[in-house]
Amino acid sequence: MAYITNTLTMTVTGERIQPASDVELARAAAAGDSSAFEKLYEQHHRRVYSLCLRMLGNGTHAEDLTQEVFLQVYKKIGSFRGDSAFTTWLHRLTVNQVLMHFRRRGVKLEHTSEEGDFTNVVETPLQSTRRISMIDKLALEKAISELPNGYRTVFVLHDVEGYEHEEISNRLDISIGTSKSQLHKARMRLRQLLNKT
Repeated sequence: MAYITNTLTMTVTGERIQPASDVELARAAAAGDSSAFEKLYEQHHRRVYSLCLRMLGNGTHAEDLTQEVFLQVYKKIGSFRGDSAFTTWLHRLTVNQVLMHFRRRGVKLEHTSEEGDFTNVVETPLQSTRRISMIDKLALEKAISELPNGYRTVFVLHDVEGYEHEEISNRLDISIGTSKSQLHKARMRLRQLLNKT
């Protein structure tokens, strides 16, 4: 049984009231419910910002792009059908916005040291970057698939999906230290695997 509370759908299960799911919030937002859209923003803006920051490497640009992403979410929320998780749809939309940002402003390839620090930034034309990134993407996907399960899970949750260590700790029922350690080991193993290619 569903009830409308503060214009947000709440589902009653037994005696407990469950918060509205992302799909319910997305449908309510598409129907014009601004509080449902605000709730989606509250729940997901940190993940979007984290993904933008990882891809852009600049906090100010990541903040600006996070706002652009949610403007697109507002415009396109009606196109979300619920075939996949809302977070999957949002992740795809975010990546597309970042790629459009790169196309508008040119592309930067960043080289990192063993410690993961950025050592230099090289401006490259888009055509050569497409070729490099496709090869790199295939190699990275193959390397990720070769990681041990624990490393791979933490790496994907943190570096791909944008979860914070505290969220990963809660989801996987591991300590925050274990999450950080597995992420570090996953990154080191990926470097070794990618250096072989």
